[in-house]
Amino acid sequence: MKLYELTLTQVRDLVDKGEVKPSEVLEAVVGRIEKVEERVKAYITLTFDEAFSSVESKKLGRLSAVPIAVKDNICTKGIKTTCASKMLYNFVPPYDATVVKKMKKEGYVLIGKTNLDEFAMGSSTENSAFFTTRNPWDLERVPGGSSGGSAAAVAADMCIAAIGSDTGGSIRQPASFCGVVGLKPTYGRVSRYGLVAFASSLDQIGPITKTVEDAAYLLEVISGKDELDSTSAPVEVEKFTKALTGEVKGLKIALPKEYFSEGIDPEVKEAVLKCVRMLESEGAHVDEVSLPHTEYAISAYYIVAPAEASSNLARYDGVKYGFRAEEYTDLIDMYFKTRSQGFGNEVKRRIMLGTYSLASGYYDAYYLRAKKVRTLIRQDFERVFKDFDVIITPTSPTTAFKIGEKASDPLTMYLSDIFTVSVNLAGIPAVSIPCGMSGENLPIGLQVIGNFFEEAKILNVAYAVEKRINFRENNSPNLD
Repeated sequence: MKLYELTLTQVRDLVDKGEVKPSEVLEAVVGRIEKVEERVKAYITLTFDEAFSSVESKKLGRLSAVPIAVKDNICTKGIKTTCASKMLYNFVPPYDATVVKKMKKEGYVLIGKTNLDEFAMGSSTENSAFFTTRNPWDLERVPGGSSGGSAAAVAADMCIAAIGSDTGGSIRQPASFCGVVGLKPTYGRVSRYGLVAFASSLDQIGPITKTVEDAAYLLEVISGKDELDSTSAPVEVEKFTKALTGEVKGLKIALPKEYFSEGIDPEVKEAVLKCVRMLESEGAHVDEVSLPHTEYAISAYYIVAPAEASSNLARYDGVKYGFRAEEYTDLIDMYFKTRSQGFGNEVKRRIMLGTYSLASGYYDAYYLRAKKVRTLIRQDFERVFKDFDVIITPTSPTTAFKIGEKASDPLTMYLSDIFTVSVNLAGIPAVSIPCGMSGENLPIGLQVIGNFFEEAKILNVAYAVEKRINFRENNSPNLD
């Protein structure tokens, strides 16, 4: 196995034993990027010089000089953080996000900042102001979004692991499309300090990795209460890797009928149900349940998220930092032209949606009702978790679609997240893992959803599936 193909835990073990030098791993990953990045286009900024200058001086912590990519909406001190937007094309943060600080403390090496849909608003990474990232399994298809660059980089072995953010499925859906593992932790499990805000009550940072063990391991590093983030939870950080036994006997699995209804690709449905039957044969108990308010999730999400986005993005006015229009007549004209020129179409669309739903006379009719529906969705999950350990669903109703296929139809694009947004509205954890391949040789994702702060449980179920189907050993994108 080539060094760039190694998992995070494999690199850590080899470096700790002295069998491999950190610089050798870094050189292998850099060589891989130089070979395939031009075709995949996963990175906005590459940090080779900084990586090589720091790799040998890194103290050996839990990340033992592991080259890790970071989504470009997470602040990195002294290194551009653009959010894939013209508005922040030259923004260099004066501080590190808390997750970056935690990884630095454990000896990680930043290999680069990955591409995304502008301000994390999208499901395909086609909304980047700079370029579209391509899916390593089929370069004519999208990698998913908004963490498409992170997922593509991991799938193409252009980093050992990556960090993404998930507001409505932005870690899990690209992980599904790219055949890697993507974990959206419980809201509050990981500090959001230094994550450029999209929708503050929904955003959560999480790992995108090659294996479930790597996701569990990286989650241990980045989790924990942070005084700089008032929404981070004072919950003990578990040894998530210790929970990975693969034992599922007696486990109670719920299958929500709303997630297996019409509109789902038959190949996706069959691949997920095949894994469920396998777990059942190992002693798990499986029953169908109902999450009756699922049908309202997309509608509620696309009121709550744009409302919060319209508030968060008001700070980009051309006055304090970031892009400013060059020609204007007065202050109001400067605001207007800066925001018109600086934001892309999808961001403008969501700002307008959000501003409208918060406007006087519409607040009660839209935003308030959406928040009530959000409560009902959370209560649906709470009822199921009284009797079941986990919920299993497809991650996405389809495999990766062609670039440009849904770009002109926002509503169809929004439905790409139909199986993921409910988790964000409820604030609970979920993980996507590859569970099979379609007839077109594209990865299919399975989602395991858990109750609040039960990441250990969902990771173990994901591990059980991973160990039994050996997806990574049997499948890989052909970029050579």
